[in-house]
Amino acid sequence: MAADSEPESEVFEITDFTTASEWERFISKVEEVLNDWKLIGNSLGQPLEKGIFTSGTWEERSDEISFADFKFSITHHYLVQESTDKEGKDEESEDAIPQSMQDLLCMNNDFPPRAHCLVRWYGLREFVVIAPAAQSDAVLSESKCNLLLSSISIALGNTGCQVPLFVQIHHRWRRLYMGECQGPGVRTDFEMVHLRKVPNQYTHLSGLLDIFKSKIGCPLTPLPPVSIAIRLTYVLQDWQQYFWPQQPPDIDALVGGEVGGLEFGKLPFGACEDPISELHLATTWPHLTEGIIVDNDVYSDLDPIQAPHWSVRVRKADNPQCLLGDFVTEFLKICRRKESTDEILGRSTFEEEGREVADITHALSKLTEPAPVPIHKLSVSNMVYTAKKKIRKHRGEESPLNNDVLNTILLTLYNQFKSAPSDSLTYKLALCLCMINFYHGGLKGVAHLWQEFVLEMRFRWENNFLIPGLTSGPPDLRCCLLHQKLQMLNCCIERKKARDEGKKTSPSDNVTNAYSGDAGKAGGQLGLDHLRDTEKEKGEVGKSWDSWSDSEEEFFECLSDTEDLKGNGQESGKKGGPKEMANLKPEGRLHQHGKLTLLHNGEPLYIPVTQEPAPMTEDLLEEQSEVLAKLGTSAEGAHLRARMQSACLLSDMESFKAANPGCFLEDFVRWYSPRDYIEEEVTDEKGNVVLKGELSARMKIPSNMWVEAWETAKPIPARRQRRLFDDTREAEKVLHYLAMQKPADLARHLLPCVIHAAVLKVKEEESLENIPSVKKIIKQIIAHSSKVLHFPNPEDKKLEEIILQITNVEAIIARARSLKAKFGTEKCEQEEEKEDLERFVSCLLEHPEVSVTGAGQGHAGRIIHKLFVNAQRAAAVALPEEELKRSGYPEERRQNSVSDFPPPVGRELILRATVPRPAPYSNSLPQRMYSVLTKEDFRLAGAFSSDTSFF
Repeated sequence: MAADSEPESEVFEITDFTTASEWERFISKVEEVLNDWKLIGNSLGQPLEKGIFTSGTWEERSDEISFADFKFSITHHYLVQESTDKEGKDEESEDAIPQSMQDLLCMNNDFPPRAHCLVRWYGLREFVVIAPAAQSDAVLSESKCNLLLSSISIALGNTGCQVPLFVQIHHRWRRLYMGECQGPGVRTDFEMVHLRKVPNQYTHLSGLLDIFKSKIGCPLTPLPPVSIAIRLTYVLQDWQQYFWPQQPPDIDALVGGEVGGLEFGKLPFGACEDPISELHLATTWPHLTEGIIVDNDVYSDLDPIQAPHWSVRVRKADNPQCLLGDFVTEFLKICRRKESTDEILGRSTFEEEGREVADITHALSKLTEPAPVPIHKLSVSNMVYTAKKKIRKHRGEESPLNNDVLNTILLTLYNQFKSAPSDSLTYKLALCLCMINFYHGGLKGVAHLWQEFVLEMRFRWENNFLIPGLTSGPPDLRCCLLHQKLQMLNCCIERKKARDEGKKTSPSDNVTNAYSGDAGKAGGQLGLDHLRDTEKEKGEVGKSWDSWSDSEEEFFECLSDTEDLKGNGQESGKKGGPKEMANLKPEGRLHQHGKLTLLHNGEPLYIPVTQEPAPMTEDLLEEQSEVLAKLGTSAEGAHLRARMQSACLLSDMESFKAANPGCFLEDFVRWYSPRDYIEEEVTDEKGNVVLKGELSARMKIPSNMWVEAWETAKPIPARRQRRLFDDTREAEKVLHYLAMQKPADLARHLLPCVIHAAVLKVKEEESLENIPSVKKIIKQIIAHSSKVLHFPNPEDKKLEEIILQITNVEAIIARARSLKAKFGTEKCEQEEEKEDLERFVSCLLEHPEVSVTGAGQGHAGRIIHKLFVNAQRAAAVALPEEELKRSGYPEERRQNSVSDFPPPVGRELILRATVPRPAPYSNSLPQRMYSVLTKEDFRLAGAFSSDTSFF
């Protein structure tokens, strides 16, 4: 075996050189991507319009390729344009130079304010970039750079692609690109130089012209003229006489129209710092030829005042501090706190001290001992007052809010001057808490104010004082839950007040009218059209099982009168009841119901005084829905559910029976639900056409809820019935709910009010400035907020997004006011000039760069010139004395020698020429070189075309 293996080991290995290498695979992948994107051949587009690079739409598409294990991203950037009609142009396009070469000479879009760097440097509308995929990767060595350039050159030649292809080399922050573009018999090389320090001979036009001429190497003796475009950029940072008009807020101010608005009930507005940090003036000479101007190291004709074109852009301060945004943001932070009011202000409110809690074993024995304390002193207010004294004793005499601040807030809350929906008590409370949180005590101040507010609510309940700033009627389910609770408490106070006043002033009839007169009046005004829908409403609103009680003494207003009627009520529930009922005296009538009469005795049908349905808040409705759902679908559950929902129906039946003795169910249905009483025209025995009516099919169903309720109903007027709405219990539930709210819960309830107030404030401020872009953003904020705040407990992230949008709008309005102050729009005497300045300021906010009409000679140009002159003089005055003495000039001469403008922070030049290259007999092709000089770096970006057919 060993002998056999030796000849095999000596076999000559053959290398297959037809196998593709990694370099060839990379070229193939580039060609494949170019083919997939259909970038093959020449596609001539429309001539570029002026400003299209900024106003047009740019799109890009990317793919990933790799060279061995090194990954690259290849991206196609292009300007979206309408396709042109190619008929009749096929023959011309075959020999035409590529579109990108033609774009090199286009002067309509020099120095675009916002575009890709390659677009600014070369004026291209379409190009492809190959760059390392990872941010940290870079192509650093010269050999790798040359390998990539060779790869794209081969790929362009193989595919016939005429779109420029660039390769990014070195680190990303340097933005160094090398590239190539190929056409039929032509080629353009894109080259770049990037230096940190510029040589002195290249800081002016004459030195750059020398570079350009030497690079193109034109063999013609009279060199074709070189077209020149120059832009010098000046920066204004020091706003001397135009200070920021927004004064910092006075922390100690309570009332006063200071900027930011510290008046309680009003949100502040504005930026605490100037939101405009710099003004950039670009002076441009767009069309110059060599020899017209002189610009060298000794002398320059480039005077910014004489520049034919001025354009301005403003640099905005990064995240300026805005008062309204800070207020809402700080209020949102309360939502994340977990402490209760007792934990913030002190120990538990009802914590007993010393011997009062020393011996708890005698707690039950005290129940059997006689109470020496008079009944009238046992009020909840006295108990809360005692507890409040203990709290203050525990936490010391100092409170988070002093009495002056607290009294000012309480007067703001309970004195109403307007009746606008945004002027409700809840709305004002939210703004005051927001103000307290920011200026007066923070979280402790919020807890203190809330505690005082709850005590005020209890005082108003016990003393029958209505809560101001709340619309009358049941709770509005469109509002936040806290607002509904306050409305519910107001309903309780209204019922209690009407009942107490009725007892004092007159006997039972007046009590009836005071108790339920509103419902009767409403029924009388609305008539039959309203009554047709009454059944549905009464079946859905306010039928709470909790309002039923086993203790009748808790609900009856006149217990003795009710006992007298008990016998009659029992008899009326049996068969033949209407006959006995006919002998009863009618009670609780409101007014006659039109021409309707009772079916059996022909007496007029009267509308009774009824109890109003119990008002419900959304949490009570949800609780009731859960209770009804838990009853299940069994027959017993359905029956119990029907009973729970028929409390209001039973009350109305009893009122109807008391007002209409001798009535039947058909009479009640004709008033209560006319759709369930069907009338038909029939002919009687004598041949006369008469109306005959009967109950609907659903009313005839066995064990019908209406029939059962009618049989059990007693003829009792509303004033003697058990109350459907127990205002005492509901008020105590509301007060307990308010007292148990933590500051975080309170902030959650009131945050929609705060955001609503912030949006209204932004809209109010925007109406003074009239900024179109802000109007669109406000509409978006309203739409977004409506979706987020419609449901309880929205996510903090979504709330932060809304607040950020509000802050951004506030910053935009602050920028508009800053610019108006700097340009003095209010000082213009001529209306036309004022309108032009306001339009100019509005454009500065919405566009990246704005042209100045009339350049330095226009109205806006003169104001800008004056701003620079004042800043230069202020800078000259601020120079150290030693430096002034060293200059050797007298003071007057020094002031006169101060230039109107500082040295430019940026110098940009574009040189263009059309010359034959490389030989005199070659085709004349476009040549272009872009130069930019700043304090940080110096860059040259050249595009040099050459003839590959005649060289």
